[in-house]
Amino acid sequence: MVYFDANLVSPLMNVFLKSRLIFALSPCLLWTCTPSGNSHEAEIQWEEIDLMHARGFTLKKSGKNFLVEVLAPFPNAENSFRYLVLAEQDPSLDTTEFDAVIHLPLNRVVLTSTTQVPHLDLLGVSDYLSGFPNLDLISSESVRKRINAGEVSDLGSGPTSNLEKVVELDPDLIMLSTLGNDLDQLDLYRRAGIPAVINGDYVEETPLGRAEWIKFSGALMGELDEATVVFDSISSAFEAAGALIQNQELIKKPTVLSGVLYQDIWYAPGNKSWAAALLEAAGGQYIFHDLDGTGSLTLSYEYVLDQAQNADYWIGAADFANLSAMANADQRYLAFDAFRNQQVFTYTHRKGEKGGLLYFELGYVRPDLVLLDLIKILNPDLLPDYELYFYTQMDEK
Repeated sequence: MVYFDANLVSPLMNVFLKSRLIFALSPCLLWTCTPSGNSHEAEIQWEEIDLMHARGFTLKKSGKNFLVEVLAPFPNAENSFRYLVLAEQDPSLDTTEFDAVIHLPLNRVVLTSTTQVPHLDLLGVSDYLSGFPNLDLISSESVRKRINAGEVSDLGSGPTSNLEKVVELDPDLIMLSTLGNDLDQLDLYRRAGIPAVINGDYVEETPLGRAEWIKFSGALMGELDEATVVFDSISSAFEAAGALIQNQELIKKPTVLSGVLYQDIWYAPGNKSWAAALLEAAGGQYIFHDLDGTGSLTLSYEYVLDQAQNADYWIGAADFANLSAMANADQRYLAFDAFRNQQVFTYTHRKGEKGGLLYFELGYVRPDLVLLDLIKILNPDLLPDYELYFYTQMDEK
């Protein structure tokens, strides 16, 4: 995430921001200075682009231009954010009505979450990435090559340096996430003349809904057609994997525990979360399927033990190296049958060059791969030759 404290802006930064602000507020650019002849132009007509699963944003098109609206930038949001993507100029458009205006084609993009990085890879525009906070978190091989070649700036973690480095890069677009404090930066980026957009994909409740946000990135980057092709392929693969379960008459669904203890609180996915949906789609019976929540549940150890002591599988046990490491972290894990039977799986099979977990980077846009892994774990006979992609079974040592 990019953090910034306004009290720490350097004098040079203030000068830069003021110069950008003066330019942005010049009379010729204000909505009150509509050029003569435009006031009677017909209102622009936007054509709605249907989305299959995503509910958190909408897409509209007029000629080669797009109107992108984020309806759910964060849970329980009351306001939406509207972005105009201009591939061609249209004098009838009042650009002051939008939260950001993106001009195509793009050359430099700044991202702030690893979940956004695969979108560039899948759209074939990895060379757009010019800055990211903490480059060691990125696992993408194509992006790591650019990082190693010095073509991507590390925005670091210091609040002041981040904003100043972003301004120095002068990107055509910065994509923010509301999981951190990015909302606090919107006005600052706006004043600096940098188009800042919010990606709220994590608010989606279905795997394909979250994956469809690649169309959000595609529209912003002038690659919507490619994004549609990519998503259709992912959707078809996901549905084909799900059909393996739907076509079976499962006598008994295996029961599944998820989550781990942290400071005496057991954190586990809620029943309306991305992770819970995938467990159910893979033919599992999630132990906490009756506990409402789109994010993490906070449970007591005693409750979890009562509900899940005899669960068949334990999937999503953080990133422990092995069962011994888990036991050393907390002896209470030994009470679960899945632990004693060594049926514990975690998402650490693939790591990037610097140790980042590929699951947390690629998994959200490739739920088809996650689903295949879970089917292999819970119903191995359905995929006899399949090798786990993200997950691995934890050994004792």
